[in-house]
Amino acid sequence: MHSGPASAEPAQGMLSGQRFQYTVQPGDFLLKIGARFGVSARVIATDNGLRYEGYIYPDQKLWIDNRHIVPVLQHMNEQGNGLQGDGLYINLPQRMLYLIRGGHLQAAYPVGLGKPSWPTPMGCFKVTGKEQDKEWRVPLSIQQEMAEAGQEVKKLVPPGPDNPLGRHWLELSLPAIGIHGTTAPSSIYRFQSHGCIRLHPEDIEALYAQVEPGLSGQIVYEPLLLAEIDGRVYLEAHEDIYDKGGADFETLQRMAAERGLTDRIDWSRAYEVLTGFEGVARDVTLSRE
Repeated sequence: MHSGPASAEPAQGMLSGQRFQYTVQPGDFLLKIGARFGVSARVIATDNGLRYEGYIYPDQKLWIDNRHIVPVLQHMNEQGNGLQGDGLYINLPQRMLYLIRGGHLQAAYPVGLGKPSWPTPMGCFKVTGKEQDKEWRVPLSIQQEMAEAGQEVKKLVPPGPDNPLGRHWLELSLPAIGIHGTTAPSSIYRFQSHGCIRLHPEDIEALYAQVEPGLSGQIVYEPLLLAEIDGRVYLEAHEDIYDKGGADFETLQRMAAERGLTDRIDWSRAYEVLTGFEGVARDVTLSRE
């Protein structure tokens, strides 16, 4: 299941995801639902008038809004970055991975990323290999972390249900970083890994089938996204999780001016979205009535 559109559309100035009604399944909880669809549990609770700690029950209906602004493609088309409209595009604060083909959005998936003390690196990369049921050779740094935490130190984890890499692995040209599945689906859309990029098992299986070695990619850091889509202005704000800046009002003002949207924005509403850090695309169009 992916959160992209049903058909390919131009990726610049568009949304992935949608607003839809979800039926709660046995064993569901808000964090698990949010991880599956790429929206925070807090936002799901707020959008449905629930307490974050509240109880949900099977067959309950919840409204899910997992719309995300697809980052503009200008980064891909800059000379020398190795990405010319096709490839994987990962925005770290957004916790979303986009597959672009021919300048069009083909798929969008929520991802789990590196914790602030072990961040996922930015930069351009290539997919250098694919492997199913990969054994995990535990890096020395993680072995040391296991020892310091008083855990059993493992050097090698064979394929199987206990392997944290899941069943599908995409090797990247970035050192010690891969795109893979997980045995902890609830960790998706969070910052908990040692730098690798985790996908829900069903999502990595789908992505694995669509990606071949040689495909280019880029990892960027854009906590604020602003776009005009179908005549409406949308703003999406994320926390500056790696403390790199760019999630402030001055940045938003500059982005609006660069896109010619300054006079189209309801700035009171935009400030609410900016400071709320909901991580969902919200309509901030100024009403002309």
